[in-house]
Amino acid sequence: MSDKADPRVEEELIKAKLAKMRQYLRYLEELRKASLDEFKRDFRLSGSAERYLQVAIESVIDVGNEIISSLQLRRPERYRDIPYIISEAGIIPRGFADSVASMIGFRNFLVQVVSPELWLSF
Repeated sequence: MSDKADPRVEEELIKAKLAKMRQYLRYLEELRKASLDEFKRDFRLSGSAERYLQVAIESVIDVGNEIISSLQLRRPERYRDIPYIISEAGIIPRGFADSVASMIGFRNFLVQVVSPELWLSF
């Protein structure tokens, strides 16, 4: 068995993860049609939005980790390091890395906070 990974495998894996992320974003667009009052009252709406936000952001984390692994870049110490490592490699601009790091921070907040009122104020 070869030590070198087949880059096509990673490419297909990344494409699959991005497709799932796009699917989650479509679900979020549908949920966005609800009014804020409906959203606060209906636990199914807020719970669905919370879950789809979480898994969409986790898809970004997974894609970042795949890129880091495929290119054999330095390993991140924490999830928020992922976009900066990819930026340092010249793959994404620093401003985009900042945005992705903020999303990852929001995902951490979502995982820890159970009240939609709290995460709506984030």
